[in-house]
Formats: sequence, C-alpha cells, structure tokens
Amino acid sequence: MNESSWGAPPGAGQWGPPDHGPASSLRGAAPPAPAGPVYDWGDAAQTRPMPFVPGQGGYQDDNREHRDIRDNRDHLDDRGAARRSGPLFRDEKPQEPMPTSLSGSDNSPDSEKPKKKSAGRNLPAAIGVGVGLGAIIVASLFVYKPVFIGVIAIAVVVGLWELTSRLAERKDIKVPLVPLAVGGTAMVVAGYVRGAEGAWVAMALTALAVLVWRMTEAPENYLRDVTAGVFAAFYVPFLATFVALMLAAEADGPLRVLTFLLLTVVSDTGAYAVGWRFGKHKLAPRISPGKTREGLVGAVLFAMAAGALCMEFLIVDGAWWQGLLLGLAVAASATLGDLGESMIKRDLGIKDMGTLLPGHGGIMDRLDSLLPTAPVVWLLFVVFVGAG
Repeated sequence: MNESSWGAPPGAGQWGPPDHGPASSLRGAAPPAPAGPVYDWGDAAQTRPMPFVPGQGGYQDDNREHRDIRDNRDHLDDRGAARRSGPLFRDEKPQEPMPTSLSGSDNSPDSEKPKKKSAGRNLPAAIGVGVGLGAIIVASLFVYKPVFIGVIAIAVVVGLWELTSRLAERKDIKVPLVPLAVGGTAMVVAGYVRGAEGAWVAMALTALAVLVWRMTEAPENYLRDVTAGVFAAFYVPFLATFVALMLAAEADGPLRVLTFLLLTVVSDTGAYAVGWRFGKHKLAPRISPGKTREGLVGAVLFAMAAGALCMEFLIVDGAWWQGLLLGLAVAASATLGDLGESMIKRDLGIKDMGTLLPGHGGIMDRLDSLLPTAPVVWLLFVVFVGAG
C-alpha cells in the first residue's frame, strides 16, 4: 500500500486501508463517523495523512513505509488539501515557507540580483570608429590643409543629408538638399579663403538658393520647407565654417583646430565617465534623461584641465589661465549643443540621426557638440591670442 491509495477512514479513531468487503457495500447502512476529513478517491494523492495526536486515538498501518507520517509531511507539495496553517503538534514550531526551487536557490528572472551598469552603446565599435576618425583628421590636418577642408566639406554634406532625410521621414518637411550641399561646401571654402566675411556672403547666397529652389514645387507648405532649409544651412555648414576660420591662422592654425577637437572630446568623455559612475541627479530629464549634473561637473573639470595644458604648450602666446576659461566655455557649449540635438531628435521621435558610424550613430550624432562649440572657441582664440 502506498500513500495514494489511502481513502476514507474506517472508523472513529482508526486510520487504515479501506474495506472492500461486502459489508461496505450494504445500502442503507450508516457509515461510521470519520475521524478526519473525507476526500475523493482521485484526490488522495494530494492529501496529507492524518497525524497522530496524543489523547485522540491512534492509527493502524500494516505498511512500514507510512509508519513515520510526521517525517513524510515535509515531502508533500503545495497542493496538499489537508495542509494546516499552524503546527501539527503542540510542541512543533511553525514551518518556514519552502523555497521555490529544490536546490534552495531562486533562478527566476524576477529575483533581485545586483545589476551591472551598462554603457548604453557598443564600446568596442565606438572606440574603433573614434580612433579611425581621429587618425584621418590628424593626418589631413597636419599634412595638407586643403585636404582637411575637404574632410570638413564631406562631413557637412553627409550631415545635411542625414538631417533632411529625417525631416522628410518624420515630419514630411521637404528641404531641398542640392542647394544646401552646394552652398554648404561653398561656405566652408569661402571661410578658409576669405575669412568671416566670405562665410557670411556664402550663407546669404545659400539661403536665397533654398528659397528659389523650393519654388519649383507646389506652394503648399512652402514657408515651412524654406524655414527648415535656412535652419539647416545655419546649423550645419555655417557653424562648421568656424573650424575653417581657425585653420586659416598662419602661425598655429592646425594646433588651434587640434585644441578645439581635443577639448570637445575630453569634455564629452569626462561627462560620460563621471556621469556613468557617479551620476544621480538628472540635468535635463525631459530632454536627455541620461545626462546628469555630476556628468556636467566632470565635463567642466576635464575640459578645464585639458584647456590649461593646450593653451600653455600648443597655442602660440597662450597662457594656462586662458585655457581654464576656454575649457569652461567648451564644456558649457558642448553640453548645450548635445542637448540641442537631443531636443531635435525627441521632436522627430528618433534615437539617432543615422547609422553610418557603428557605436556612434550618424555623422550628426558626432557633430552635435562640435558645431556649436566651433564659434565659441574661434572667438576666444581671437580675444586671447588674436586671429593669427
């Protein structure tokens, strides 16, 4: 006999195997009062055996397998119909809940486990792409200046393509790309050759070209499209022109551009590293939830230290204290530029402007902090050490 064959008790104070004799099948005979609860035959496997309670009778069992009922109760599952909420014996302490796993460990996905912080992007790919871009920029910057002007023009055209494509996809804004690309390239070249005056003239002609080019299509949404076109012309190529203005300095043009790039990268790196490790207080949660005040402090400290070194050892007639101010200004403008593009992407409902650079997104996702920082750095260079 095993536990699953136990049925209704035969009599008061008795617990044993069921009687299958003829007497048990007599109709009209009143069954003896049971000593415990009665269960269906199919549910017997899910019931707990009636324990022996001193002073309330005993039990009969002709099978040694069930002699120790008190020990066997720990092996029943949670479906036992005769489970009691309190102890079965008067001297027994309440049981602790059994673990969900037989091994005592909880391997469920909902179990609370310490989670490691995630960087939020593919760091190996991001580092590889960053190193590759840095090598191209440095090589073109110090080998032959016009080659670097070409690098700026290519970045401008690709950035305009990404921006206008996202505007068309998400907002149905039709910005003419051809006049923007031609005018943007002209701005960069004019800024390098003719200075700030040439850049302003190229900007005005580009805006006029956008107005005329859009006239070839239907007049619906004309004002919306040309407004977006003028904004794109100012946001991408015109701001990038200030990098060409820095490069045009005869004494230390390439070193000025290198300082500008280093300070912007160091500011972003400081904000990322400090914010990822210590960030708790959100800087602008409605615009960019990932940015923290601690990260901003890291950007300022890193950029000021790098600025002092660069102005002291790279820039002609530069001083370390000027580098501190330069680093502070770069940290502020780079952060604002990053937040500005985050605002644009939130309005468009996208995460990245493109997918051209693995681990980074698109070109515009790398230019977001560089573009607004370029005029700030150029202006401070002019104030501190002259136009060169």
